[in-house]
Amino acid sequence: MSVGLQFRKYEGLGNDFVLVDALDERAVAVEQAPGLCDRRRGIGADGVLLVLPPRRGDCDARMRVLNADGSVPEMCGNGARCVALHVARARGLRRAAIRLDTDAGVRSCEVDDGVSPDAPGRDGTALVTIDMGFIAVLGERSLEVGDERLTVTLADAGNPHAVAFGDFARADVERIGPRVATSAEFPRGTNVEFARAEADGIELMVWERGVGMTLACGTGACATAAVACARGVAPYGRFIGLTLPGGRLEVTIARDNRATMRGPARHVYSGALPTG
Repeated sequence: MSVGLQFRKYEGLGNDFVLVDALDERAVAVEQAPGLCDRRRGIGADGVLLVLPPRRGDCDARMRVLNADGSVPEMCGNGARCVALHVARARGLRRAAIRLDTDAGVRSCEVDDGVSPDAPGRDGTALVTIDMGFIAVLGERSLEVGDERLTVTLADAGNPHAVAFGDFARADVERIGPRVATSAEFPRGTNVEFARAEADGIELMVWERGVGMTLACGTGACATAAVACARGVAPYGRFIGLTLPGGRLEVTIARDNRATMRGPARHVYSGALPTG
């Protein structure tokens, strides 16, 4: 039995990925992603990360993301942290500045691989800080969801988001999330954030376009933080703690709406799929 696709499994706050080094994006076709991400018959993941040669001379690598359903999102914040850590380790670097070429633009990353006391390197966890670029807050929209009405604030973090603040339970997310994500109001689909402002930060659950409910969503955290600042429930220019089911991310929104995100990334294991 010969060895086929070689991969590495990475995760950031439980948002997990099959990472593949490749010279060409055809190394993993979009049709293969659902099988690879299947948690019973495949490797199991929220998505596939292809690490490719950059299209720009000022970048270290290109990141292409395939969702679990085979769709191709523009950007993935947790995935970008995992790719930045992978590139740094491939170069033997514990601290590194990595520039990623993504479909949402260049993302500059700072990798701190277990050096910081806040990043316990013994379990393979590193802290990665990313310049997530400009977050556009696009205004409110009222949506009909069954016999309910939901008010969301639209935001663009390189990919689309609909952010709702309120008191939501997991059952609400599972019921409302897929309806909003696939609503005719959003021809490209949208990620849907369910947020609650707390004294020490924001509690957040996300229904990801093309994936479903995930333990964490980096772009969703940034979009939610930007909306929170615009609404006056979080401060500009200071770290905002966002607690997701998988753990905590820290996001800063500058006055010009540029976002910086800091959070963990971890290599779980490496493997290869047999060809027969």
